[in-house]
Amino acid sequence: MAVRKPLSKTPVSKTPPRRAQQSREPLTRERIIDAAAAVADARGLGGVSMRTVGKRLGVEAMSLYHHIAGKEQLLDELADWVFGRIQLPAPQTGWRDGMRERAHSARAVLSAHPWGLTLVESRRAAGPAVLEHHDAVLGLLRRDGFSVALAARAFSVIDAYVYGFVLTEQRLPFEEGERVEDYVAGITLPAERFPYLAEMVNEMIVGQDYSYGNEFEHGLELILDGLAGRLRSETGQSRGRG
Repeated sequence: MAVRKPLSKTPVSKTPPRRAQQSREPLTRERIIDAAAAVADARGLGGVSMRTVGKRLGVEAMSLYHHIAGKEQLLDELADWVFGRIQLPAPQTGWRDGMRERAHSARAVLSAHPWGLTLVESRRAAGPAVLEHHDAVLGLLRRDGFSVALAARAFSVIDAYVYGFVLTEQRLPFEEGERVEDYVAGITLPAERFPYLAEMVNEMIVGQDYSYGNEFEHGLELILDGLAGRLRSETGQSRGRG
């Protein structure tokens, strides 16, 4: 009877195998805010949480708390992130050019990040970019002769226009790529019942390759014209009293 030889045992190493270490970029507050903005772009503001931001960064949510106190601070930082991307008027720029350029920049930023509309004027804790932005805009107006009150009102009315226009653009019932003329063609507008609306459609839209977005500049100029007139009136009254 053949005797089987015992199987040779492979010696077991007492040292556990070394895990492959992944090179990971250090976690910083800036990276966290950028990731939160990316989450908001993809899922809306309601999708932003410490967990979803941590997941995007490939870390546990608890890791974020070394840099951000919680979701409320995260939202404060996102508001600052938005303002930090809106072009500030150069100090040497005239008030009208500066406010026009800033309005176009704000529209572009808020159109690219629609969730920003919910945040820009809603947070109680203003970050450095928010404060710098407001101070620069008020300074631009004050240096060109606006009183404190008129500067504050000019700032407010232009922002209300920009925010409202962006919100309207986001909610228009047109399909992407659809011509406004084709949309209007599906609406019955008897001239005898809606004479002024039919007149506007026929003059501005039918056969005109109309784009609602082009109205932004026209509306902005109406506001700037009004502010220019109010500024002339205010500075004229000041000289008269002098």
